[in-house]
Amino acid sequence: MKWQENLDRWVKANTFHHSRYSDIKKLVDLKEKKDLKISLAFPTLNEEKTIGREIKIIKDELQLKYPLIDEIAVIDSGSTDNTREIAQEAGADVYLASDYLPEYGFIRGKGENLWKSLYILDGDIILWLDADIKNIHPKFAYGILGPLLEFDHIYYVKGFYERPIKVGNKMRRSGGGRVTEILVRPLLSNFYPELSGFLQPLSGEYAGRREILEQVPFRVGYGVEIGLLIDIYERFGLFCMAQVDLDRRIHRNRSLEDLGRMSFAILHTFFTRLQQQGIISLNKKIEDYFNLVKARGEEIFLVREKFTFVERSPMIEIEEYREKREFLSTENLGATGTEE
Repeated sequence: MKWQENLDRWVKANTFHHSRYSDIKKLVDLKEKKDLKISLAFPTLNEEKTIGREIKIIKDELQLKYPLIDEIAVIDSGSTDNTREIAQEAGADVYLASDYLPEYGFIRGKGENLWKSLYILDGDIILWLDADIKNIHPKFAYGILGPLLEFDHIYYVKGFYERPIKVGNKMRRSGGGRVTEILVRPLLSNFYPELSGFLQPLSGEYAGRREILEQVPFRVGYGVEIGLLIDIYERFGLFCMAQVDLDRRIHRNRSLEDLGRMSFAILHTFFTRLQQQGIISLNKKIEDYFNLVKARGEEIFLVREKFTFVERSPMIEIEEYREKREFLSTENLGATGTEE
């Protein structure tokens, strides 16, 4: 099968280990030689316990010691804890997502923050890291950026790792990523088999070149990662993407209720894409209500929860974005111009 040959070739050629890129000075030299600007964004909602340390570790090593990352930002969904204050004290630029592109409205969700970060930030490469990483290390950033700086044909890179899970008071070495293993990987194997080589298709640590990120839509909620993966693959092909082994990631484990919500949103994204691409045909509207199972004492009952499945248009289609990029381009030309 042709797809199997492509997948085998891709896994060998486009899978890397973060240690390949541990010479950060070399990465800085590559960035400067290629005249690239790199922006890092943390999408946040009530992450006061971890965001300060994440910013400090990345900033100290990859901005102050080595000028690899040009701007570090937090794009916040309206935290009610001290996330924004802590992030600002740690040295990040802090933005409230609802303040930007207000004419398009605001819907709370990670995908909204990622989408708006394309408008807010200036980088040629945009790196996103989840804000709940407990074992944060500079490798989460330089490992993912490495292939983008080394290879001009690579446009999008995702991290993968072993995911421990807490059971009671004990931490098991693996077992995290439950939605990935029991839902997403089987779906990819059936409908997008060339993407089944991604070990962590839902990972929240990834980066891409602006020139492709601005051309794809962003799902607002839990479906953003799988939506981006499918859309970039469909539009630009498998070999423009890569993955990097980051060894291990420790973060908070979601409740079964949260995993149910996540799975529902991901299934909605899958079915929407499959229908749009003519792979399947459905005889009914894709449901946007999900029945959550609740218990009160011995009583078991259902709570019907409505999901808002919004998909933001490719940023390049937004007039305000095009005007801003054109202005920045003109400004940069003026700054680098020479007088006759």
